[in-house]
Amino acid sequence: MTAAPLIFLIAGEPSGDQLGGSLMRNLSALTGGQARFAGIGGEAMQAAGLESLFPMDELSLMGAAELIPHIPQLIGRLKRTLDTIRRLKPAAVVTIDAPAFCLRVGRRIGGLGFPRIHYVAPQAWAWRPGRAKEYPRAFDRLLALLPFEPAFFAAYGIDCRFVGHPVIDSGAGRGNAGAFRARHMIAADTTMLCVLPGSRRGEVARLLPVFGATVAQLGRRGGNLIAVLPTVPAVADQVAAAVREWPVPTVVVRGVAEKFDAFAAADAALAASGTVALELALSRTPTVIAYRINALSAFVARRLLRVGHAALPNIIAGRTVMPEMIQTDCQPDRLVPAIARLLDDPAARREQQEAVAELARSLGAGGEPPSRRAGRAVLDAIADWAAPAAQSR
Repeated sequence: MTAAPLIFLIAGEPSGDQLGGSLMRNLSALTGGQARFAGIGGEAMQAAGLESLFPMDELSLMGAAELIPHIPQLIGRLKRTLDTIRRLKPAAVVTIDAPAFCLRVGRRIGGLGFPRIHYVAPQAWAWRPGRAKEYPRAFDRLLALLPFEPAFFAAYGIDCRFVGHPVIDSGAGRGNAGAFRARHMIAADTTMLCVLPGSRRGEVARLLPVFGATVAQLGRRGGNLIAVLPTVPAVADQVAAAVREWPVPTVVVRGVAEKFDAFAAADAALAASGTVALELALSRTPTVIAYRINALSAFVARRLLRVGHAALPNIIAGRTVMPEMIQTDCQPDRLVPAIARLLDDPAARREQQEAVAELARSLGAGGEPPSRRAGRAVLDAIADWAAPAAQSR
């Protein structure tokens, strides 16, 4: 490995940009500030020292109707990316998530003398596992977020290394319960339920009416109940407008720090399926997961999915750690007793909290931060590729 390796990175989405920024900072630290960077990224990667080849959001297109008008531009961006990689001859190319674009890049740069590393192993284990057959032609090494992924990809002849999930670095599990209740004047004996209906407008529109009816029924059980709704900017106004009509007191909060403080202060949570389930697990907040999609999407999903659970904590554990209420089960008559059990039964709360403590360890908690391990994995791959080349000289 050269003393100042040039690493070409590609991220196509905001979540990948965040991963890329953390990875770049750790690569700089691990090389004593010698690592150099080129590629495509957003604000986080640019803040870490990347001059993006072109705006990252040009790769963030989703859906055929949105994609088709931009195909000529995307073809041009692909060509420019490939030409730049061949000209720079980097020590490694690291692609992050965004598999549609990254697969195309990876397939065209094989055999050029550097490793092709893909960070965030595609979830082929969840649906269409046959897709994994495509990956050896595009990637030399995968960096996995979930502990069971290396064994899955090994069956397809793919070198996959577990580095840990970035949720470990997020601050989940380090919230301040007392400060949150004091800040929002929530008494210690008030039952606090976190309600998380998703981060996309469509999710919120589908789930919030169901969640609101559930909260209303819980409120009629008696006692003090307050609903706290951590939100993201894209849906904050939509959520705030909807909860004005709820018959129980509500608090809508924004920002990551407020969210994690709310998790720490909550007696239980009702959450849409997604990464937030892992955040709640790390916070040891007793949680019920609920989700609903349109009938056509559900029909397709039932035929493609190869996993028995929807929530990541349950998939990782291989059993039901957090109760799931999906599709027809996502209704107040099913949600209310599931949440009430977590609120009323100390044994049920303790059982879930003990299970998620083990989950946190399996995701990498208690060891080196995942972004640092990912940096080491990239440098290890560069060294692995450099050694045979040195021996042949």
